[in-house]
Amino acid sequence: MLVAFFMAPCQRDAGGKSRPHRTPILAPYIWATEAASLPIKLKGTVMEMTDLKAAIDDYSDAAENGILDLKERLDMMETKMHRPGSNGSSEASSDDIEHKNAFLNGFIRKGDDTALRAIESKTLSADISGGISGADGGYAVPKVIDTEIERQLRNLSPLRGIVKVQTIETSDYRRLLSVGEGNIDSGWVGEEGARTDKVGTPKLEEIIITPGEIYSNAAATQRALDDLQFDAEMWLMEEVAEEFAIREGNAIVSGDGVDKPTGFLHSTSITSIAAQGGVLSTGVAAAFPAVDPADLLIDLVHSLKARYRKGASFVLNSKTLAAVRKFKDADGNFIWRAGLMEGQPDMLLGYPVVEAEDMPDFDADAAGVATAGDGEEFAVAFGNFERAYTLVDRAGIRVLRDPYTNKPFVSFYATKRVGGALVNPDALKLLQFKA
Repeated sequence: MLVAFFMAPCQRDAGGKSRPHRTPILAPYIWATEAASLPIKLKGTVMEMTDLKAAIDDYSDAAENGILDLKERLDMMETKMHRPGSNGSSEASSDDIEHKNAFLNGFIRKGDDTALRAIESKTLSADISGGISGADGGYAVPKVIDTEIERQLRNLSPLRGIVKVQTIETSDYRRLLSVGEGNIDSGWVGEEGARTDKVGTPKLEEIIITPGEIYSNAAATQRALDDLQFDAEMWLMEEVAEEFAIREGNAIVSGDGVDKPTGFLHSTSITSIAAQGGVLSTGVAAAFPAVDPADLLIDLVHSLKARYRKGASFVLNSKTLAAVRKFKDADGNFIWRAGLMEGQPDMLLGYPVVEAEDMPDFDADAAGVATAGDGEEFAVAFGNFERAYTLVDRAGIRVLRDPYTNKPFVSFYATKRVGGALVNPDALKLLQFKA
């Protein structure tokens, strides 16, 4: 469409002086091929500006309403697609809702497991990991709630967000790892060139991670459960997720491996990291060096091989971070940078910072009584935790309802099987606060 604008002829004021017309007049010229498609026909006459403005407003309102309607439909579709437990299938969603209602309204609120038992029996092979166990072993949490608990765990447990999480259906997790570099045969060769077999037997180490059982025993009164305003679903998810996150975070750092994960600061893990040259000392007991302490962190970063630095993170607690935030480089710039947007991590020397309160304070061994294996001297860790550490989840959370042990409270004994271990010590470096 071709539209030309012309100014109206000048008009004279009361003093006889000419001045331009204040309101431009629109003189439209429209190609004949397009004129038929226009809802408004202009036949060479001058359209009043008020009429044109009204027409434009009408079209703008219609377009805006259409966009808003489309956005509303898209939002509804996205909400349905991202709803926990939904896989886009109306049948699956209906089954999930039925299971959730039987679990919350029947089992949790009233202790009635009739509907829940029928659902678990019907969906045993397809949906319920771990199988039906009856009242003695509790019941599997519906997928809708289980997924939400896992999401909250990732938010509450910062270390879960950076380590590798492996879900299993078996009793343990097994993985073969090559020990040392150059242990696997590889090389360049032409299409018909001879392949040289590596002399000797490759050194392989089998990593076995057996999950231990973590539990949470939340309690509420029957009166609260009977109250329709009481959100039993949200209450149970928050209680279970928070307790699991606390125990899990501590075990990933310093767990002893007995019915729990083996932490990366456990003595066996520290020994493995040290064997790979992964321990850097501050040269000062329970303190950073007084001169150029930032240089020590730079050395820690570059002690990690380049292939592991992509995806690497600093892990330290709040007290240690408070000290590190004050460090400056040689140009006087702070080496710590706040995240620019909500949800983005703070950065230290260009790498994300993860605050883990289970890490020891940098001055924890001020008395000088710690041993090399107890982890108290290692307040800063840097590495690619996804490559270094594996956390194993046994699929499914189970809940046992107990209205008798702690009357008048109804206890909900939730269990989950979790294990973990350091699988690649070469991908993790530790800063030791030792003279």
